[in-house]
Amino acid sequence: MQRSKLTVGVIGLGIMGSAMATNLQKAGFSVMGSEPRASQRRLMRPHISAVTANNSEILGHSRLLITSLPSAEALVSVAQELGRAVQAQPRGGKTTATIVAETSTLALEDKLHAQSIFAASGIEMLDCPLSGTGAQAQNRDLTVFASGSASAINTFMPVFRGFSKTQFNVGEFGNGIKTKWVANLLVAIHNISTAEALLFARELGLDMSSIVEVLADGAGSSRMLQIRGPMMVDHRWQPATMRVGIWKKDMTIIQSALQALNVPAPLFQASLPIYAAAMASGMEADDTAAVYEVLEKMTGQVAVKKRKSAKPAGRKASPATRTLRA
Repeated sequence: MQRSKLTVGVIGLGIMGSAMATNLQKAGFSVMGSEPRASQRRLMRPHISAVTANNSEILGHSRLLITSLPSAEALVSVAQELGRAVQAQPRGGKTTATIVAETSTLALEDKLHAQSIFAASGIEMLDCPLSGTGAQAQNRDLTVFASGSASAINTFMPVFRGFSKTQFNVGEFGNGIKTKWVANLLVAIHNISTAEALLFARELGLDMSSIVEVLADGAGSSRMLQIRGPMMVDHRWQPATMRVGIWKKDMTIIQSALQALNVPAPLFQASLPIYAAAMASGMEADDTAAVYEVLEKMTGQVAVKKRKSAKPAGRKASPATRTLRA
């Protein structure tokens, strides 16, 4: 019964933020979300307790905040705004500590910069990136890589359980985003290998309507085969659960870290031109499953049916799948 009394604030209601907020509300939390886009606020109002355009207003609702943001600049802006709001509050009396669980995929130096801004006003920041696509977020099939203060992570753990399947304390601040880089390196490779394998199956004349199911439980399976395989078979790149354009940003961060550490990564390096080709083909707003079409073009045999809407007939798409990540 205690969970129903917990309140949470979510700053950024795009693909991931809207899914987290909606699932937390379903799990019994009272959720207030903030989002600069009026259209997105209207979309989310039926799904959570309250929606606002003012980030600092969330502090009156909860001191447990989640940020899901598109850039380092957006994170710094939010940190400064919340810091000013906290410092402007009357002194004296016991005030619940504010904890921010930052879930975006950003460079470590950007996370550390934001942490210092938050700390100047007494706000504790956790580095808690997520492993999973927007579709997985909608189904609470996410993994949380939480890093920072152990006590703050323990405080936030009931919230993490409200929107994710698995949660890990990976240690000191910054280990979360480092773990996410490792996870995304695997995703980058597995996404391309899925496209490559399915194109191979098509050229072999295998039944494409059942090939993903046939392969999914075998030794060569991966989560990308299970999640993006059906999208590739259907040539369905919209709505995007991870846009090619955003993925390019994530891969740039990984590439920089690999180079700084002088780590050999031949498979990751081999995947880069495929994603670059998707960008050059105007697919930046498409799901990363669109790399299948890039490989198809190399064969000179692109299937006629492509770019189908992912919205099934007669069903209304959820907030998490109809929007782009904030």
